[in-house]
Amino acid sequence: MDREIDPPSREELLLQNNKLRLALVEQETARRHYARLFEQAPVGYLTLDGEGSILQANGTATNLLGRPFGELAGRPLERFIHDQDRGLFCRHFAELPSATTPRHCELRMENIDQTVFWVQLRYTGKARGDDEALCLVTFGDITASKQAEQALQEQKDFFHLIAENLSDFIAVLDLDGRRLYNSPSYRQLFGADRNVHDTDSFAEIHPDDREYVRQVFRETVLTGRGQRIEYRFMTVEGETREMESRGSVIKDEQGHVVRVVVVSQDITERKRLQEQVRQMAFHDPLTGLPNRRLFDDRFNLTMAATTRSNEFGALIFIDLDNFKLLNDSHGHDIGDQLLVETANRLKHGVREMDTVARFGGDEFVVMLGQLDIERRSSLAQARMIANKLCQALAEPYRLTVGQPGSSGSRSFDYCCTASIGVSLFNQHDTSQCKILKRADAAMYQAKSLGGNQVRFCRCRG
Repeated sequence: MDREIDPPSREELLLQNNKLRLALVEQETARRHYARLFEQAPVGYLTLDGEGSILQANGTATNLLGRPFGELAGRPLERFIHDQDRGLFCRHFAELPSATTPRHCELRMENIDQTVFWVQLRYTGKARGDDEALCLVTFGDITASKQAEQALQEQKDFFHLIAENLSDFIAVLDLDGRRLYNSPSYRQLFGADRNVHDTDSFAEIHPDDREYVRQVFRETVLTGRGQRIEYRFMTVEGETREMESRGSVIKDEQGHVVRVVVVSQDITERKRLQEQVRQMAFHDPLTGLPNRRLFDDRFNLTMAATTRSNEFGALIFIDLDNFKLLNDSHGHDIGDQLLVETANRLKHGVREMDTVARFGGDEFVVMLGQLDIERRSSLAQARMIANKLCQALAEPYRLTVGQPGSSGSRSFDYCCTASIGVSLFNQHDTSQCKILKRADAAMYQAKSLGGNQVRFCRCRG
């Protein structure tokens, strides 16, 4: 026998009714909450039908497109896509029915003012039970990041444009000095076919300069401050090039050095020209001997050394006896040949530490240093060297008229002796001028006695 169910009491009905009302209130609250989230989301939300027309749009979407929802509803989203990106949008939309994963892409859109802005679109296929909507589209404005990305790319392109066309050598190195990037200009040093990526940047530096360059590199990494240095570089052909480099560093967000950028120049030609200018400033252009300016500088150094060591030095003043006759009879070109040979004989007749200089015309000087602390011994050494020079200069000179080796050239021997004056000096002498005058006076005494001889200054040196 079925048991009869008693109808709910009035109190139970009221209780159930209150629970129902509370559930409806909570449901409405949740709906409003999610509606606010939907409307105020930082990205735009759209739902599209099978034709790609807009069914729903949140507030962010309407703001980005610049139109109220009433003007967006039923309009194809395709119309808001930039002409150049519309094909990309259509391809992604056509793939949705068969896609197993969401689609996303970056493209340009246009709002009501035809203002173009970049967005990242994400397409999600239709949900189960939704007979009307085909997909959910989310999109956010990424114009600022795109502009920053474009600016960065422009900077990179600009850097590469400069790096690819500069004659300077640009290298990016890791903290161990291995090459991460080398500008194309390095091909002239390494060869066009050699790949130097991830190779040791110190390997081609001249062995005598390598440790110095390593130390400067380590200091740059440690301090973050670059230095300008000069060193020698060995090319693929084994040629030595003079280089000038300056390093700088790249740091991460924490301020740590992560890369070193080195910009170098080949200064071989500059160094050659500098040496040429220095040579012209301090050397006689005809004989290559030190000129009066360089001689004065070395004289100062020798006198200072004499003061420290108490050793004697000697100044030998040389004037050729028959030079004017040669110039007058055969011309200055022949005279220049004799002067060059005179310079060679003088250089071979003295010690390596001594200085031979040309004062001009047919006048030469030889400075002897570090003789002896005793005057007698120093005098004997100076006399031996001066006599040796006198004998060497008295030997005949083989001179050539015309271009050597040509059919019209001829050679002849010429004797040109020298008058030589010598003056000793030590720490008591303080004037170069006085020492030179003493040697010059002794030279004129030798010339007045017929030349081809050596005379010493009789005053105390």
